[in-house]
Amino acid sequence: MMQLDYFISAFANLMWGPFLLVLLVGGGLYFTVYCRFTPFRYFGHGLDILLGKYDCEDDPGEINHFQALSSALAGTVGMGNISGVAVAIHTGGPGALFWMWISALMGMSTKFFTCTLAILYRGKDDKGNLQGGPMYVICEGLGERFKSLAILFSAAGVIGCLPMFQANQLTQFTRESILIPIGLFPEKIIYGNLLIGFIISILVSMVILGGIKRIGLIAGKLVPLMVSLYLIAGMVIIIINIAELPSVISLIFHDAFTGEAVMGGVVGEVIRQGIRRAVFSNEAGLGTEVLAHGAAKTNEPVREGLVAMIGPFIDTILVCSITAYIILISGVWTSNVNGVSMTAQAFSQELGIAGTAVLSICVITFSLTTMFGQSYYGAKCTGFLFGSKCIMYYNYFYIFSIIIGATVSISFVINLIDGMYAVMAIPTMLSAILLSPKVVNEAKRYFSTLDLSTK
Repeated sequence: MMQLDYFISAFANLMWGPFLLVLLVGGGLYFTVYCRFTPFRYFGHGLDILLGKYDCEDDPGEINHFQALSSALAGTVGMGNISGVAVAIHTGGPGALFWMWISALMGMSTKFFTCTLAILYRGKDDKGNLQGGPMYVICEGLGERFKSLAILFSAAGVIGCLPMFQANQLTQFTRESILIPIGLFPEKIIYGNLLIGFIISILVSMVILGGIKRIGLIAGKLVPLMVSLYLIAGMVIIIINIAELPSVISLIFHDAFTGEAVMGGVVGEVIRQGIRRAVFSNEAGLGTEVLAHGAAKTNEPVREGLVAMIGPFIDTILVCSITAYIILISGVWTSNVNGVSMTAQAFSQELGIAGTAVLSICVITFSLTTMFGQSYYGAKCTGFLFGSKCIMYYNYFYIFSIIIGATVSISFVINLIDGMYAVMAIPTMLSAILLSPKVVNEAKRYFSTLDLSTK
């Protein structure tokens, strides 16, 4: 297991080298400039679309705009926001948050392009059902000669979308923050972890076997509520410690360009950790967001692109920032804890039992809804590679992987998922860059129509 862990770690570090960082951030910058800051200029219009102003039941697709974003957020607003931020600060220092912000801003433009393409180039599966995702964008938009990229994305997606990280961190949190304090955890950790993993797998199976409509329905109800609860609790902590906020912000900006806090002056590693954890959190450029938004009910590709761009803002600029502020204000980032345990310690220290209760509710809900959303992504990749008949088998494999994730080390899980995410990002970003003129032309057509309708 140690040798496998070492191999997976080396693979993840290799994939997250300079090429991928330039592709993700440089690609996002290219999209932002090329579309003349469209995602930012029409942010308000995106909110109108999200709230149902332009919904039409007769449009093709499976779920409405709000459910599509909720499904996408269910796959992103999760343990990446709670424990992923802690991992970023633990490994890259406070300055990693600054690079998470930069990555998120570029990610808004990236999602506008990739999710507009998700609707513009929807394809059909072996049953003739309309489908969206990077593999269909590649095949329909770039042609059969690029199909190898679609296969590469789908193969990586089958593994990268497994719920092992969420299961690992939910198990750790349940063990350390709930069961051990009340004396209900077995002496042998492996037995307790297996039991928790088994219970989680049952809960997840009750939802994911119902398909994207059930996932979208449940996510649409749970995600907004839990995000609001988490943000309120976080704001309470920040307000209580408002006098320390300027020094925390100063620390973030100072460390972003010096790397002194943890990395000993290695700024490049701070940047890498910040971008790596931001992409893990909001998934901009990975292609998973394209799988969720490709199921939206709409005939207007640009509308879904505008809805999708709101995701990184909510996920990283709001939720991740709140987590980082709490960790830095509390000072627990200097202790020898990592992952969800660091965030749990910060909440408990600042709000006592109330903080533990709020975080417990949010951790359980965020991790479960993430597992709901990720299952749909992996199932679509499986369907593209092997046909719809194999999706049910993948769902069973997905459920079983929860038990595996609950029992292995956090380093193994993070490196495995990170490595697969890196592979997924390459075909997603390359296809989006090659097809970017199509998005700009579609945006010009859409906004000219929108302007005419408002006159």
